[in-house]
Amino acid sequence: MIKLLLTDDHVIVRDGIKTLLKNEEGIQVTAEASNGQEALNVLKSQSIDVVLMDINMPGLDGLKASALIKEKYPDTKIIALTMYREMHMVEAMFKNGAKAYLLKSCSREELLKAIRDVAQNSEYLEDALREEFAQYLNKPLKKSKNEGPSVSKREKEVLQLISQEMTTSEIATELFISVTTVETHRKNMLKKLGLRNTAGLMRYAFENSLLD
Repeated sequence: MIKLLLTDDHVIVRDGIKTLLKNEEGIQVTAEASNGQEALNVLKSQSIDVVLMDINMPGLDGLKASALIKEKYPDTKIIALTMYREMHMVEAMFKNGAKAYLLKSCSREELLKAIRDVAQNSEYLEDALREEFAQYLNKPLKKSKNEGPSVSKREKEVLQLISQEMTTSEIATELFISVTTVETHRKNMLKKLGLRNTAGLMRYAFENSLLD
């Protein structure tokens, strides 16, 4: 029996996965967690074969949690299950210990195959991403982050709160600044980093380890 830990901050996602896997022979959802820290707490108390791990979660995110699980529980396998289809995120999760990477839009059959492959210590990458990832790995290296635009301490604080899904007004209250100032920080970061939207800011923050 493959024992699974579902780690995602959205209950509806966890419920959906449980429904997909219900009565599936040889697979059992034995625990749930809403962030990386809760996942680590579960692993302290029980043996888990495979962790289905979201990436963007409040508190301890999937990237950092995966690295800690790899270090503390090397026999536990990790499958990234996320909305992020950016190649640098695929690379980062594999580097941090994931054995597979799937999009939340994947089919039930693909999810089952990934779980069973990973449980047998094989790696798995969703079909829709495989060719693009191979091309990505052959691209020339980007400039190091030290050569790019810098992000101020205040901008990092704004990024951190955005990653926690706080609204602009909530961020303003938390940092004791105006809503206009929050928006100015966000727009300044988009401009100097050459990004188009908040999702791009989150990708940049993950890629450059700007989130605590």
